[in-house]
Amino acid sequence: MSVRILLVDDSPVFLASIRQYLTLLPQAQVVDEAINGQQALAHAAALKPNLVLLDIALPDISGLDVARTMKTWPHSPKVLFLSMHDNESYRQAAQELGAVAFVNKANFVTELPTLIESLAAGQPAVNMGPGT
Repeated sequence: MSVRILLVDDSPVFLASIRQYLTLLPQAQVVDEAINGQQALAHAAALKPNLVLLDIALPDISGLDVARTMKTWPHSPKVLFLSMHDNESYRQAAQELGAVAFVNKANFVTELPTLIESLAAGQPAVNMGPGT
């Protein structure tokens, strides 16, 4: 099964990097990108991705609030926080929001393949440990 992914980050350079990297993962299919929370919500509602790779620090609405809103939807996508803002309070908030994982941007190359493989296989992909 392919995992349909919406990328959400306010850095065009990071979006290009993560999009390029995901082309190497056969189970990953990037359906679109968003550079802020309003776009993320609109694109997620229209495209219905399986997974949203979501930064926490966005220019208009925090990634946590985006996830909180999507969680109220009847068929909400899974959320994987991908952020350099890596601390215990953000990890706890992500877990409370039902995120499947929290990955530090510095570690995405090593952590995303396993997480996406798990999701593609229909298994939980929980990674909320500190510093991972």
